[in-house]
Amino acid sequence: MAAPLTAHPGHPVTAKRAPADHVTALPAVQLEALTKRYGEVEAVAGIDLRIADGEFFSMLGPSGSGKTTTLRMIAGFEQPSSGRVLLHGRDVTGVPPFERDVNTVFQDYALFPHMTVGDNVAYGLTVRHVASDERRRRVAEALKQVRLEGYDRRRPSQLSGGQRQRVALARALINRPKVLLLDEPLGALDLKLREEMQIELKAIQHEVGITFIYVTHDQEEALTMSDRLAVFHGGRIEQVGPPSDVYEHPATTFVAGFVGTSNLVRDAVARSVIGLDGTFTVRPEKIRLAEPADPVAPDEQSALGTVRGVVYLGSDTRYIVALEMGGDLVVTQQNLETSSMEALAAQGRAVRLIWKRHHVLRLATSASTDRMGEQVEEESP
Repeated sequence: MAAPLTAHPGHPVTAKRAPADHVTALPAVQLEALTKRYGEVEAVAGIDLRIADGEFFSMLGPSGSGKTTTLRMIAGFEQPSSGRVLLHGRDVTGVPPFERDVNTVFQDYALFPHMTVGDNVAYGLTVRHVASDERRRRVAEALKQVRLEGYDRRRPSQLSGGQRQRVALARALINRPKVLLLDEPLGALDLKLREEMQIELKAIQHEVGITFIYVTHDQEEALTMSDRLAVFHGGRIEQVGPPSDVYEHPATTFVAGFVGTSNLVRDAVARSVIGLDGTFTVRPEKIRLAEPADPVAPDEQSALGTVRGVVYLGSDTRYIVALEMGGDLVVTQQNLETSSMEALAAQGRAVRLIWKRHHVLRLATSASTDRMGEQVEEESP
């Protein structure tokens, strides 16, 4: 096995953390010590966040993590127990939803079934008594933005799920809000349509140029569409940053496990495999399968084991490897030249797992721990 990883003498390991706040201009949304309590339950626990004007920002987390409650406080549907919500520098804490320059798109779309598409989209303008010629012009403009030109006379029942979602988006955009809030709007769609709409939504956001704040529990949605994302857990934000930083440099054990698939190595296994105490991670796609006798380069580490499980996924295969010193590591390899039969034949095979030293990250246990996504460095020769 390769030599253990340690820090350079006299040069402490430095944290590779995604910046908690890259906003320098006046942010579209600013949350200050935002807290929401329901009796003894603290749904949102004093979060601070700045979202840039024109940014596609996602709030990612499991059910009950506080992301939807935070979105509802930005919209004005919920009032914070303490803290402030600012929209473009204006304190709107306590301001009702209709007086905030935001609109919300919900998962169920909330379209009026008895109205045409055009009337659904125009509803907000009708309520505000906008002149009919102006309404028609802006409806046509909004439908063009969501690629639904010519659909204005149809009923919602005549549309597909993806088309209804775009009608709801057009209705939200027609009032030209400065911030658009999207509460899991793709959750009711099937997988293929959801993947198509992820691309559509990002393209629409880029075209209209307004701030999108998107709530989801789906990591793929957040990674696909976001300029930045915040990972929520237990009412707190575990990490904020661009998708690549959050994925490549997870701040905590929760982020590493929730965003993508990750191998967590700790305790005796960490001492044996990594050569250090603590909790570490290495992504499955960073590990390669090799023969037990294959050499290990100076910038690599390895561990011996036996393949105890194979999951063939079409484009790639997932191998679960039981290590000689205990514990499992998951390895993902693309099926560039491997058939399903070849992949499944690896079951029970003795292997050496090899990974680059710089792909090993030390993890904090929670967001409150200061050590965040550290890259472990090898000792100087």
